[in-house]
Amino acid sequence: MLNVKLPTGWAGLLCLSACTVDADAGVLNESKATLLLRNYYFDRDYSDAGAVQSQRQEWAQGFIFKATSGFSPGAVGAGLDVLGLWGVKLDSSPDRTGTELLPYDHDDGRAPGEYGRLGLTAKVRISHTELRLGELMPELPILRFNDGRLLPQTFQGAMLTSNDIEHLTLHAGRIHSFSPRSAADSEDLYPSIGGRTVATATADRFTYFGGEYALAKDSVVGAWTAELQDIYRQNYFSISHARPVGGWTLSGVLGAFDTRDTGHAYAGQLDNQAASLLVSAAHGGHRFYLGLQRMYGEDGWVTLDRTLGSTLANDMFANTFVYANERSWQLRYDYNFAALGIPGLMLLARYTHGDHINNADTADGREWERDVALTYTFQFRRLQGLSVRWINAKVGRDFGANDFTENRLIVTLPIELL
Repeated sequence: MLNVKLPTGWAGLLCLSACTVDADAGVLNESKATLLLRNYYFDRDYSDAGAVQSQRQEWAQGFIFKATSGFSPGAVGAGLDVLGLWGVKLDSSPDRTGTELLPYDHDDGRAPGEYGRLGLTAKVRISHTELRLGELMPELPILRFNDGRLLPQTFQGAMLTSNDIEHLTLHAGRIHSFSPRSAADSEDLYPSIGGRTVATATADRFTYFGGEYALAKDSVVGAWTAELQDIYRQNYFSISHARPVGGWTLSGVLGAFDTRDTGHAYAGQLDNQAASLLVSAAHGGHRFYLGLQRMYGEDGWVTLDRTLGSTLANDMFANTFVYANERSWQLRYDYNFAALGIPGLMLLARYTHGDHINNADTADGREWERDVALTYTFQFRRLQGLSVRWINAKVGRDFGANDFTENRLIVTLPIELL
């Protein structure tokens, strides 16, 4: 990865498109360049009197530039992708930092006026197999990049994807570092165990192998194995299925993780098994969900820290329900107002409850989260793609000083440059 401070102003961002220039016409003909403008306001208020920080509140503007080339002709095709990320502080103060919209100095709590980074990805394609080297944003069951704040989290390493066998997709990769969503540099990898960051157990090698096989048009089974060197080894198995029944569409995903310590076990002995089931039923503009999730073993769910937990059924806006022994259920309702003649307007409402929690604060704790989100994407030609999203989340627990209410307002505008 190449980390740089992106220059101030539009010209600095747009000049990155020069990186996609290639003398070969085949590469240029398939090239694309986009700029996503993301304005993000985040406000989290802690209601417990014993909370270390009463409020986290910041406002920032993000610029996400992506340029993807095509592949050169021939048996072995090559290409280059560019990712430019730049965040600008609009409002922050030392007593309100920690939203992960902006980095901040841990001594005085101040956030910089801007931060950013530039990432390059070389890619090679042979038949239906593609190798990517450099800056990566994986979306795999055992490794998902997190895009829940101003700028996305990224990883550095190599990823191989092959579709040369009919109905079968094979994956392999090695990751050596990551860049947090609120940082301009890269770091070694470290785990999160039951939602608790273990930054003292670091590694520079995360390897994975996996495959997904399509049994039928809408039925897929998957098997994965991954290892964070000298910290943990994890296996994941899943099956997903969807089918129409009358005027309804029914779908579901069942998955199971098994995680143990490995090698020198720098994070200590680990023992977690996680089961997850998410089923849904859709009809017209309505979609109903039921999520069931349970943790087994001595520890909570184990993953690379700061990654997205959406492989699990009950991954919410602010919580993942992954403490040791925790069992949780979720009810969710989505509505697409296009069914009422208002295209672009979407509603999400959900509630998740967890109990039997075992951690340092409790031997039988409970927690819950309620989420509401409204999203409107403008349909007018001059505002095509402009999206406004409001998120409200409330989290409660009967242990620790962790109750809070959260509001987010996110305005995004994609611009096609090429």
